[in-house]
Amino acid sequence: MLAGEKIKPGNRVLIKPNMLSAAAPQDAILTHPLIIKAAVEYVLEKGARPQVSDSPAIGSFENILKVNGTRDALAGLDVICSPFKNTVSVDIGKPYGHIDIAKDAIDADVIINLPKLKTHCQMLLTLGVKNMFGCIVGFKKSQWHMRAGTDTMAFARLLVAIHQAVRPTVSILDGILALEGEGPGKRGKPRSIGVIMGSGDTFALDMAVCKMVGIDYESMPVLKVAKENNILSAYVIDGKLPAISNFHLPVPEGLIFGPRFLHNFLRRHTMPLPVCEDNLCRLCSQCWTMCPAQAITERKAGIKFDYEKCIRCYCCIEICPYGALHSRETIGGKIVRNLIDKFS
Repeated sequence: MLAGEKIKPGNRVLIKPNMLSAAAPQDAILTHPLIIKAAVEYVLEKGARPQVSDSPAIGSFENILKVNGTRDALAGLDVICSPFKNTVSVDIGKPYGHIDIAKDAIDADVIINLPKLKTHCQMLLTLGVKNMFGCIVGFKKSQWHMRAGTDTMAFARLLVAIHQAVRPTVSILDGILALEGEGPGKRGKPRSIGVIMGSGDTFALDMAVCKMVGIDYESMPVLKVAKENNILSAYVIDGKLPAISNFHLPVPEGLIFGPRFLHNFLRRHTMPLPVCEDNLCRLCSQCWTMCPAQAITERKAGIKFDYEKCIRCYCCIEICPYGALHSRETIGGKIVRNLIDKFS
C-alpha cells in the first residue's frame, strides 16, 4: 500500500471510507466493505491500530456498517469502528476561520482516505478531496452548506480548505463499481468500471479520475479552486489508465458570469432545481430533516420546495433512500446552455 512506509507499529491509523447513508454494496454509494477490510488488514500487519470512522449525513453509523456489509467483513479483526463525535477547533484560514473538525482525524498518525467514484449534483464528481468533508461532524455539515449558500465555488473552497487541514496520508479510490448519472445517492446508476486507484496526492488522484472519464479537470469545482491556489502539481500515472467512454454526468450547473452583483440572480435562475417524484416519495422525513435551508415541507402526497430558500446544495437528493428526488434543469439554464452550444 502507498502509505506502507509511513505506518509504524503502534500508530493510530484512521481509515476514512465514504459512509454517506445506509446502502448495499451493489448500490455503489458507499466504499465497498472488502476494500475497507483490505485496508484494515494491512494496517494490522504493520502492527498499527486501525480505526474506521465517518460521520454519515443521516442515520446510524452502526446501521450503515450492517447494511453495507462492513460489519460482517470486519468480523474478528482488531479494529475500532465508530462514528466521529468529538471535535477540535482548527483554523483553516480566511474567510472561514476556525472550524470544528473530527478529533480522531486531527489526532491520527496516518489517515487512509477511501473515497468512492461517484457523480455529484453540485460538485460534478465526489472523489478524494470531497470525501474529507465527512470529517465535519453531524449536522454541522448542513451549517456549512448554508453558509456557502448557492455559491458552488464558495463550497468548493471550503472543501479544499478542510482537505488541507486534515491532509490524508494516502487516498485509495474505489472505482470497481462506480456511480454515474444523478449521484451521489440512490438516484445514481451503478456502472462497472473495475479500477482501484491510489495516490499520496489527493488532488492528483482526482485529476487522474477526470482524465479517465473524459472530462476537463477544471470542470470540477474543487480542482478549479486547487489550481487557483497553486496546490496542483504534475503527476505520473503508474500503470495503464483506462479510458471510460460515455460516463454519464449530472444535469449541468447553470453558468455564472458577469458582474458579481448578478451572480446570485443567475444561480437562482440557471442552476438545476431539486424536484420530487411523488409516486416514489415515502414521506420518510430525511430530506426535510437534512435540508440546511429548511426549504422543504411535508404534503399529503410528496413534499414541497420553497425555491426562494433553496440553496441548490442537493443534500436532499444525496440522502433520499428511495431515489424520489432528482434535479431538473431550469428554463433559464436551458436557454444559456443552448446559446453556448450555438456560439461555441
